[in-house]
Amino acid sequence: MKFAVQLYSVRDHIENGSDLLDILGKVKEIGFEGVEFAGYQNLPAEELKARCDELGLTVVGTHLGLEDYLPEKLEETLQYSKTLGCKYIGVGGAPHSTYEEAKHTGEVLGAAGVKARELGMDTYYHNHTEEFEDIKDGKNAMEIISEDGCKLEVDTYWSFCAGIDNTEYLKENKDKIVLIHIKDGVDHKPKALGEGENDLEKVVDGANAIGIEWVILENDDPEPCGLDDITRSFKWLKENF
Repeated sequence: MKFAVQLYSVRDHIENGSDLLDILGKVKEIGFEGVEFAGYQNLPAEELKARCDELGLTVVGTHLGLEDYLPEKLEETLQYSKTLGCKYIGVGGAPHSTYEEAKHTGEVLGAAGVKARELGMDTYYHNHTEEFEDIKDGKNAMEIISEDGCKLEVDTYWSFCAGIDNTEYLKENKDKIVLIHIKDGVDHKPKALGEGENDLEKVVDGANAIGIEWVILENDDPEPCGLDDITRSFKWLKENF
């Protein structure tokens, strides 16, 4: 089991490319072995890759927009991601409220996944809470989006908020799941791990049960700042996995 951090969690420390390169060093110092990007601050892939290699950080994944996976931009996305060393490339969210929206999102990411796999990568979708609501014939957006080959990154706090048993959900969908986000929170407000009401024991049990390689920490609203928050959460990770 290895731990990465979604860099959206430390966005309050990143205003430009220099900040991004610097924050990579800080998350490594905390103890993380990998990162998931949420923007590149206009840096070349080669420069980011060199910095991660220097630090010994694995680029686990990236959150881009759905438009980056459309045919007219896909080649650029794939080449940047390949240079960066991503095994998985995904979105942090995309249209999913109706069957038609969810189907389109799944088709775009599924088609991109076919091309990505030719280069040793794959595509994934990251959920929020509403993706677990039934939208047509008893199916929810997670089911519809993954019908055309797109893999899943399960955010286990938002799934908890949707009433999902994370242990069972991870086990039942292990063939679709490539990454998980671990997160805590109170009343839909994210918190550092161990400071909220998520049933984190079920997340740990589910992650262990399916043998997930990477557990990715994320906090959408860190307090008092991103680095302080993820430092507290990393301590929890080391003590509980």
